[in-house]
Amino acid sequence: MRVYEAIVQGLEDIGVEAAFGGAGENAAGLMLALKHSRRIRPIIARHEQAASFMACGYAMYTGRLGFCFATAGPGAFNLFSGLAVAMSDSYPVLAVSGYASRKWQGWGSLNETSGLNRTPDSQAMFAATTKKSFLLTDAADTCDVVEEAVNIAFAGRPGPVHIHVPEDLTERGVEVGNVRPVRLDVAPVLPDPARVEEIASVLADAIANRRRVVALVGFGAVLSGAGTEIRRLIERFQIPLLTTLDGKGIVSEGHPLSVGVFADSGHASAWKAFREADVVLCIGNALNQHATFNYRPDLFDGKTLIHVNISDTEFRKAFKPDHELLSDARPAVAALHDALEKKVGEVSDAEVDGRDWEARHIVHLTGKIHPGELAQAIGRMLPERAILLADAGAHLAWLGYYVELQEGQNFRKAGSFGPMAGHVNGAIGLKVAHPDRTVVVGCGDGCYSLSGFELMTAVENDIPVIWVIFDDREFKLIKIFQIATYGESALVEFENPDFAAYARACGADGHRVETLEEFEDAFRTALASGRPTVIDAVITRWAIPHYSPSPEGVIAGLVETFEKRFRDR
Repeated sequence: MRVYEAIVQGLEDIGVEAAFGGAGENAAGLMLALKHSRRIRPIIARHEQAASFMACGYAMYTGRLGFCFATAGPGAFNLFSGLAVAMSDSYPVLAVSGYASRKWQGWGSLNETSGLNRTPDSQAMFAATTKKSFLLTDAADTCDVVEEAVNIAFAGRPGPVHIHVPEDLTERGVEVGNVRPVRLDVAPVLPDPARVEEIASVLADAIANRRRVVALVGFGAVLSGAGTEIRRLIERFQIPLLTTLDGKGIVSEGHPLSVGVFADSGHASAWKAFREADVVLCIGNALNQHATFNYRPDLFDGKTLIHVNISDTEFRKAFKPDHELLSDARPAVAALHDALEKKVGEVSDAEVDGRDWEARHIVHLTGKIHPGELAQAIGRMLPERAILLADAGAHLAWLGYYVELQEGQNFRKAGSFGPMAGHVNGAIGLKVAHPDRTVVVGCGDGCYSLSGFELMTAVENDIPVIWVIFDDREFKLIKIFQIATYGESALVEFENPDFAAYARACGADGHRVETLEEFEDAFRTALASGRPTVIDAVITRWAIPHYSPSPEGVIAGLVETFEKRFRDR
């Protein structure tokens, strides 16, 4: 068996069912090995960056390994953005890339990245964007390297790994004579029973003394599949639930204890519940920038912070917890529930402010679609078990604020690395992993313009994703930041093609809509069609997303901003 054939067999051994990559001479043997695989569906993207995003999408909700590949040199370097997403967002992803022949190392051969004699150093680059990168030096080590790599990808907090395959190991006559099954054997991260008892005592004491406890839940809990356990915990002990944008939908947002999204673009009801809380139980939450109002120093003043996370590095960032529990979210929450059950009797119903974001009336004077109304319509019409992705941009704030997810639906924003077009392309991998679920992408026209050519990949492979473009012909968030910071804007407006006509030219369905009624008709058609579809929704520029630099509220945040401006003069 040749090297790439052994790699593909190893991927089959651990249940990989899709491969996303770019064509190239150094990847030619891998492409052939994938062609002959009976288990793995190969998808060639138009650009390797898109392939890396697709691998992230594939891993997003499956718990399986996302796999992407590229040729040597520039093709390999195009994988970096997706691997950075996998690193920041905790997706288990394996990237395999070619590597120029070592017998010519240092001579400046085509696609050489040895780092010698003014050639780029791909080993250093991949080491910086993965949990670990390997250079395969002996064909006999193939199965060992693949096994070590995939186990590292899943160990602890999941993330990306990478393998270089030198071209000289793919030459005729080089074989892997010791092929064996690749085993995935990763120990779960389980909670320390003593820490569970300690935290349960703190929570039980708070409940007994009528101190206000809230749960603040992030994407780590979603990755862990902890929704059932969290719902059971909050219902039994009447704990109001706040989520980050990343944790949105962990429990139905129509649940009586669901308070809303806690973030700088979140809900006033969530800000209020947080302000009034005495104890904050953070579960699977990295406490990153937008979830903490730019790492606000006084955010947890006067509060007891309990932090549950799969990675102990999260306990040593901006906010030091009073009590920490190193564990995967699902077993941690289950253990906390059981420990509390022994300590707490009947609990009276919590008082929670109600909300109805999808039905809230939005006042606007322009004739174009208001992006908040567009988000409301998407939320109302989203099918059961649908997955809604939001790319980087102002549309993310509208979707996070106005879409109310129901049981079984999922929402994912661009993570902390936050590339534009990450989800425009990642949705294709996501749909491959979940062919029975509707996948909808809310994206800005800037995001879509970056790499909407992957629509051809969806058409060619019959992958029915729905892209909804929030089309206002400007980089909205950049414009808002410029005006707020400098008092003027520059270089943020642009012209767009007819995205609907482009979609039809690619063989997909395309709709251009200028009213909410037209959008609802087009969205209804797209949901029923089972075809890749682009909906170009012309929205007004005269709308600003909900935002506050302070959990005290928008007005208080504005006052703080002006006061800081005057102090800094």
